[in-house]
Amino acid sequence: MLGLYLIKRPNLVRFFAARLQSLAAAEDLAQDLYLKVVAVDPSTPVENPMALLYRMGSNLMLDRLRGERRTAARDDAWYRHRRVDIDGEDVVDEPEPEAAITARQRLAKLRDAAEALPPQMGRAFRLHKFEGLSQAETARAMGISVSAVEKHLSAALKALTRAMG
Repeated sequence: MLGLYLIKRPNLVRFFAARLQSLAAAEDLAQDLYLKVVAVDPSTPVENPMALLYRMGSNLMLDRLRGERRTAARDDAWYRHRRVDIDGEDVVDEPEPEAAITARQRLAKLRDAAEALPPQMGRAFRLHKFEGLSQAETARAMGISVSAVEKHLSAALKALTRAMG
């Protein structure tokens, strides 16, 4: 069976390509068929090996097409479920790749700038902005006055604004 596959492989690829309208997909399918053929026990008697070879290939092709249809239907349903439209225009809840990269770079720059703040100023900033403590709670946690926290926060925001350009 393997010998027949190796001889008929170019014909099989053309057969698949004509039906799938894609040489790359046909090559992939021929490779999948090879794996199936290799798994067939060579001692198993086959009445018409050529017919079996094409039947196996056709079944693989149909399985692939069904899978692609299921995937397309699932993706379409997901898109319709997640889709938002304002005045007839789609609104995407995911940022463009360039915007995501820019945002990550700005976040890294902000993180570096926050790490470079003086210790007390940085601690006040982190407690208030990242941990959500009020200025009074931040003052209690740090053992300083609310006025000192306000000064630290003001100075931190100025320093971070300068650092971010």
